[in-house]
Amino acid sequence: MQRIFYGGWSITIVCAIIGFILAVQFRQVRDSQATVPNQRLEEVSVRLIQIQEERDELANRLEILQRETNSAANQEIVSELKIQACATALEGEGVIVKMDDSTRVAKSGENPNLYLIHDDDLLRVINELKAAGAEAISINGQRLIATSEIRCAGPTLSVNNVRSSPPYEIHAVGDKKSLENSITMRGGVAETLKVWGIQLEVTASDDVYIPPFKGTFKRTYGKVVDEK
Repeated sequence: MQRIFYGGWSITIVCAIIGFILAVQFRQVRDSQATVPNQRLEEVSVRLIQIQEERDELANRLEILQRETNSAANQEIVSELKIQACATALEGEGVIVKMDDSTRVAKSGENPNLYLIHDDDLLRVINELKAAGAEAISINGQRLIATSEIRCAGPTLSVNNVRSSPPYEIHAVGDKKSLENSITMRGGVAETLKVWGIQLEVTASDDVYIPPFKGTFKRTYGKVVDEK
């Protein structure tokens, strides 16, 4: 009977110890589970603060760049680049050259094409204007750039892949006296064309308007390199 009594107490003590151990372990697990989200929350908070600081720094840099871009010096540079790229309209003194086909009737055996304006006739006028210092030129509203073409397209002429028919009106900005003299000088292009009755009229003006280039710029093969 005494053995049974001692045995019962032993089992009770062991169960109590096991229960205590299980309770401690359960609490440790619960505390550890609660700690993980807290740690993650702290990490996210720290990262958020870092991102906000980076955002503020970028915003300050953007503001500085915008102020620099909007400065008078940079605006002048941008404006000059647009002029060089023919991307803006120009107005100033210069000449307006009007050309039209001859009104003469070809004689028997003559080539009637001699009395019509061809691409080489326009090119001669353009080259004379360029040689006289023309800063900008347009033909029937088409701004001439480095890659512009002037070529025959049936009964019409094509400039910047835009066809037009006579009369042709050439606008050139530059010293009006020099430009006018380059066309009307003795033995010049005007005299030569008048032999065939080609109509050519040059008018000097203080308000010659040159439209911007309306096409697209495309660079496929050329690349920028350092000067040698």
